[in-house]
Amino acid sequence: METIFVNGILQLKFDILQAAALGAIMYYCGIWIRSKIPLLSRLSIPAPAVGGLPVAALAAILQANGIVQFVFDSTLQQVFMICFFCTVGMNASYKLVLKGGLMVLAFWGVSTLTSAIQNIAGVPIALGFGLNPLMGLIGGSIPMIGGLGTAGAFGALFEDEFGVQGALSAAIACATFGMVAGSLVGGPLGEWLIKFYKLKTPNSIKEATRLSSTIEPEIETNALLEEVGSIAKQMPPQDNTTDEEDKVSGPHLMKNLAWVLAATGIGSALTVYLKRAGITLPPYLGAMFTAIIIRNIGDKTGKYIIDSKAVGMIGDITLALFITMAINALQLWQLVNLAIPLLMMMIVQVVLILLIAYFLIFRLFGKNYDSAVMASGICGFGLGATPNALVCMQAITSKYGHSEKAFFVIPIVGSFLVDISNASVIAIMSGLFR
Repeated sequence: METIFVNGILQLKFDILQAAALGAIMYYCGIWIRSKIPLLSRLSIPAPAVGGLPVAALAAILQANGIVQFVFDSTLQQVFMICFFCTVGMNASYKLVLKGGLMVLAFWGVSTLTSAIQNIAGVPIALGFGLNPLMGLIGGSIPMIGGLGTAGAFGALFEDEFGVQGALSAAIACATFGMVAGSLVGGPLGEWLIKFYKLKTPNSIKEATRLSSTIEPEIETNALLEEVGSIAKQMPPQDNTTDEEDKVSGPHLMKNLAWVLAATGIGSALTVYLKRAGITLPPYLGAMFTAIIIRNIGDKTGKYIIDSKAVGMIGDITLALFITMAINALQLWQLVNLAIPLLMMMIVQVVLILLIAYFLIFRLFGKNYDSAVMASGICGFGLGATPNALVCMQAITSKYGHSEKAFFVIPIVGSFLVDISNASVIAIMSGLFR
């Protein structure tokens, strides 16, 4: 670790390996803290945020008092970020989208519209406070529908390429706020919709069947058979493979990692070529779309197979390291002058997602129990991430019964489809306001 004095302040420089090592250490510190504070897990606050924020806070305190300044090499952070978004594209199989049918496509369309609305809402607030209009995107779909991963990617891009000071810190702060808010408002909204509209739920239907069966014994037998059949359909298929067979082997993981790295390399070359042609894209966008093409050529021709499980493992690892390293290096002192504008943006975004959940999701998708669960879910990933959506939906279904449609549609859209369309919306709108 290099130490030098700059303007009378001791500066600690973490090189490429030291920055990565600290990222890994603080990630596991975040896991430990989450295990000690269950509320963090219930709100789906991820380990990178829990572990990285103490480092960022300590750095801000030490710098504010003129004691020490931390400087982190971000080379590997950039690599991990591009690899993560590449895995998002690598899992975007057209077969999975077609399996979901029109409901998946319709929900994807509404989610994409939501990302545009979030940005349109953020820009006037930024302009009203005399800020760069791009800061409106930082308080829009970048951290909201995008979550921590997109916040880290575009926050760094806006700072380095577009000169928006404090963009990365603001994006991470908004994403963290969104995760908490999304987890808090999704469940209550679903609960209110069920009670206000007196919706029929799986549990209420079963209870009605049970009560009627006390009068007609034959109905009792039929209801029991139907209930058992319903439960059996919801249960995952039994897997006879052993734990060893279920594990992803080293060679298998390496083969899929090779596909990911190939896509990042081709995508990087594509990004450089487009930049020379006057088209500036985020560094990960070329890799993500290259990965989508590679995946779907394989699915269509059958010449090679991309294993979603192995690719998902690579994505989990790279995202954890990328986000923890990004949060470690946050310059939180830059948020002091942005606190009120960002708070205004976040309040508007919470109100906005509640309106979208009610008027678009609940009403367009049937005004029934499934649509109520989906409305609670979009509050989760519309303000935070897919895990937040699942937490919101589970809060409803654990009380009223399972919703097969909601638990099929939202993970597909939230885990990769909306990331693809949101990145495109952000790229277009950032070009308009730059």
